Amino acid sequence: MKVVLAEKPSVAQSIARIVGATHKKNGFYEGNGWQVTYAFGHLIQLALPENYGYNSWSKGNLPMLPKEFLMIPRQKKEGKTYKNDPGVMKQLKVIKKLFEDADEIIGATDSAREGEAILRYIVDYLGIRKPIMRLWINSLTDAAIKDGLNNLQPDSNYDNLFLAAKARSEADWLVGMNATQACSIMGKSLYSIGRVQTPTFVMIVERYLQNKEFKSVPFWQVTLNTTDGAKLTSAGRWDEKGKAVSAYNTASKARNGKVIKAEKRQKTDQPPLLFSLTDLQKAANSKYGYSADKTLNIAQSLYEKQLISYPRTGSSYIPDDVYDTIPGLLKNPVFDKFRESVDAIEKPSKRSVDASKIEDHHALIVTGVDFRTKNIKPDEQVIYDMILGRMVEAFSRPCEKLVLSYTVDVGGYLFAVTSAVILQKGWRAVYGADDKERETVPIWSQGETICFTSADLVQGQTKPKPLHTEGTLLAAMETCGKDIEDETQREAIKDSGIGTPATRAGIIETLVERNYVIREKKSLVPTTKGMEIYKIVKDMDIANPSLTGQWEAKLAAIERGQMNVNQFNSDIVEYTKHVTEEFLHSDLQPVMTGKQTVIECPLCHQGHIRIFDKVANCSNEKCDFHIFRTVAGRKLTNSEVTDLILKGQTRELSGFNGKDGKPFKAKLKRDDKGSVCFIFAPKK
Repeated sequence: MKVVLAEKPSVAQSIARIVGATHKKNGFYEGNGWQVTYAFGHLIQLALPENYGYNSWSKGNLPMLPKEFLMIPRQKKEGKTYKNDPGVMKQLKVIKKLFEDADEIIGATDSAREGEAILRYIVDYLGIRKPIMRLWINSLTDAAIKDGLNNLQPDSNYDNLFLAAKARSEADWLVGMNATQACSIMGKSLYSIGRVQTPTFVMIVERYLQNKEFKSVPFWQVTLNTTDGAKLTSAGRWDEKGKAVSAYNTASKARNGKVIKAEKRQKTDQPPLLFSLTDLQKAANSKYGYSADKTLNIAQSLYEKQLISYPRTGSSYIPDDVYDTIPGLLKNPVFDKFRESVDAIEKPSKRSVDASKIEDHHALIVTGVDFRTKNIKPDEQVIYDMILGRMVEAFSRPCEKLVLSYTVDVGGYLFAVTSAVILQKGWRAVYGADDKERETVPIWSQGETICFTSADLVQGQTKPKPLHTEGTLLAAMETCGKDIEDETQREAIKDSGIGTPATRAGIIETLVERNYVIREKKSLVPTTKGMEIYKIVKDMDIANPSLTGQWEAKLAAIERGQMNVNQFNSDIVEYTKHVTEEFLHSDLQPVMTGKQTVIECPLCHQGHIRIFDKVANCSNEKCDFHIFRTVAGRKLTNSEVTDLILKGQTRELSGFNGKDGKPFKAKLKRDDKGSVCFIFAPKK
């Protein structure tokens, strides 16, 4: 019997249909000599600190450096403890039985770093010692699955991929667990610190501070309207109005000027590259306001419906064999929405063709399966159409323009104008991006005299960089905060970015879920809680995006077999020690908040309550009573904390912020251990 392990039930169903395993069993499909089972993502995970004997948060335990990492089934939190997830345990039992009885085992988890980790962790945890074959595919179409099954590879071919996945997860455990505990212990409050999460968060806050602290200053320019309809602008701008007025008066009196420089040059705008996942997320956020996580989930759904290639790709390129299928694919009716532009493609551009720039998966393309047969949702149609449109752009001809640039001397002041005449729209015709560009411009010669009908003195204001949106943050994560506009340059350093295309959306969602940032329209804004964390970490190495980017580059090198994983692990241990020491030796001692009444602890009745800047807790170290002072973005006053302790609840308070960023009012009520919940007034 051949047994296939897919990453999700939906993928298992597609594979089962292809191999003829049509009988649905408890946790798998069976038939025609095949059994197809599935995971639910990561069924096996790294064990928590308590599994190594670290049962309390204390300086003495830090840094926690397990000699060997333990793997345990995925757990669910019940109260303050974690227990094995019953559904996970049940499915692991099914997989183990099928694997033990199998003649051949085929791994069909996602063809990527995390997919390989899911497969290996399950196999290792269950103690399976049989050889594993690997199904490696770029899409879930019937043809792709059949071709993949006919070209299975030994899973040992992907050892380096697994080593990188394992190293990444262990590095995140070491840095995250130790830094979180060290920061929380020293700050007397619960903080979450992460190897990738923290530098990403710092980029959001620093952009926010740059924006809010920016001092706008005025500047002036002079514009001239020529008799043949052109508008010239002063070559520079003045910070002093008096100098601008002088230029304005001179130009107004002169009424004409001399062309001292006339340039005509043909410019070629190359078509954009195909979408990587991050580029798709950035475009969807900019154009439609979709969060990175929403775009990823939609793309995953389209992939599982066989409509697009594997979505978690970091590449914007395709190999030559895929390029060979493009002429036929463009004739498919799914491109009818862009048929006029498609018909203008004589030979598809090869700008997005480069196999050397592809790691696991090529760029996002459609499969040609008719989307009308899949009952896709409106949001799915939006993302699908974006991928279609980008494909048409990427394979279209370049846009050719004639660029006219002039410099005009008016009484010793220089004025300039640049215009473009479209010679061939090429890829820009797909969305009409250049329809508004000036089609008719004056043709002047050097030495020619230009006459003006009027002059204007124009005042402007300097502007700060806007707050980060998810789109601009994704771009910053790709480049570790470096401002790189050119997409080929961004592609060249993508291995040194923060996170991976598959994880960046999750990082942003984590920051929102932990109330470190909120979404205000399209912008990402730090909360009060977030600002407290920023003040703690801003000058520490863990907040350095470039340093985090270096770790990502090393993981990519491990994947390619260019770096020894043991060296990486050793470096991470040293880095963990350094980061932990930074927190333990930092000045994060709690600040007492003024005069306090001695309050007996309502839980142990032995200690007294101490009210610190971030938390109120019991002086008895064995007592677990505590109340965090920041709730839903609002910091509680001393009197409000006292009410919670003595009375068990507060009056109705305003100023709380929901996950959607909207303010609300509520009373707070505590339980015996200090956990707080909201009490809302009855609706009228």
